[in-house]
Parts: sequence; C-alpha cells; structure tokens
Amino acid sequence: MATIFEKIRDGEIPSVKLYSDDKCFAILDIAPVSKGHALVISNDSADTFTKIDKDVLDHMMEVARMLDEKMRKELSAEGTNIMINNSPASGQEVPHLHIHVIPRFSGDGKTPHFNKDSYLDGEIKTYGEKLKI
Repeated sequence: MATIFEKIRDGEIPSVKLYSDDKCFAILDIAPVSKGHALVISNDSADTFTKIDKDVLDHMMEVARMLDEKMRKELSAEGTNIMINNSPASGQEVPHLHIHVIPRFSGDGKTPHFNKDSYLDGEIKTYGEKLKI
C-alpha cells in the first residue's frame, strides 16, 4: 500500500510543494510545529535513512540546508530544527524517509525536549566501546 508521501509525490494528494527534482521533493507540513515547517521527502520509498542510497541522503540534506537558509531569510527564523525520526520507536509516523526542517524563534516555547538519561559509574566507557566505528 502506498504511503501518503508516495500519493503526494504522484499527485494523488494535493500539497504545497517547495522543491522537486529526481531524488526528492519538499512540501509544507499540514500539521506544522511552527508555520513554515517543511518536509524533505525522498522519491525512493525507503522507510529509513539506513536504507536509502547515500547520494540521495546527501542530496536531501543539501535541500534541507537550502530550506534552512530560505526560512532564515524569508521568515526571519532565528534557528531551525533539522530532524529525522528514524523508525516508529523514534516517533516516525509515515514509513517513508523524510527530513523535518522546522523554523524556530526565540521564546516560541516549541523546543523539543528529551528526558535526559545518565550513565552509571563506568557505563559510558562500555557504551563508547560498543559504538566505536
């Protein structure tokens, strides 16, 4: 079954497109965190960034960078959140790779907060060893 992003890509569902090429497209999110919240969506149907071609992911990040610049210029955004929710455990609602570019303003009260964790004595070293590349 096609995802909502595939239906938008194929013109079956209307959207406000901000960018489009052979690798990805960008639209305004219809349920924005703040006005101007954009999504950079791969044309490929891969669900996570580990399953997409590296060149496509690199290109999508460049489009996100261009949107960041545009938001700062046209919306006077003071910052942005650039986010990929990668799999349902991280909050990904649509199983199709997309990058959120969210314009941010001082005092907007919309900072994503994560409940911070801490390491037990010596535990950080164990995690470091497990995650070395």
